[in-house]
Amino acid sequence: MSGKLIYLMGPSGSGKDSLLQAAAAPLAGRGGHVVRRVITRSAEARGEDAEAVTPEAFERLERNGAFAMSWRANGLCYGIPRQIDDWLARGHVVLVNGSRGHLEQARRRYPGLLAVLLQVAPEVLRQRLVARGRETPAQIEARLARNAAFAEGLAPPLRVLDNSSSLETCVRGLLALVDEAAVSAAATPG
Repeated sequence: MSGKLIYLMGPSGSGKDSLLQAAAAPLAGRGGHVVRRVITRSAEARGEDAEAVTPEAFERLERNGAFAMSWRANGLCYGIPRQIDDWLARGHVVLVNGSRGHLEQARRRYPGLLAVLLQVAPEVLRQRLVARGRETPAQIEARLARNAAFAEGLAPPLRVLDNSSSLETCVRGLLALVDEAAVSAAATPG
């Protein structure tokens, strides 16, 4: 039996990290996995629960075949551990924090992947960014403009998940997609 890869994407501030953290336990309860990425940034950097490595260590891991997928974006290197292939081969649902720019390469490697775009209504995102207090009003407006264009060029099929209300509601929506993907994976001959 073949598993199902769920490839989550979303613009900065959409809440991917919060969603992945909140979904980890319920997904594990369904026999699924939230993948911890390998990233070339300091372990002290805030945000996603990732394994931080030096650029040299990343290059070595990549050369040695440690990643099922890897890419570069925003001055950083990102890797998805090869372990996902074992989980998928065992029929598990695997959720990865993907990159919009790497989606087509991921689809070539995993033709049955489910691409999920996490979105937040602009007014909700503005409120969240203002409350967070890390950016100036001009920086917030620039982020909103970038986020508005995030989905441009993303080829279907693409499922959209809205994170404009509560995190719990978004987790329920994600788990519904996971359950749907698990049924689809079980029905597909592997």
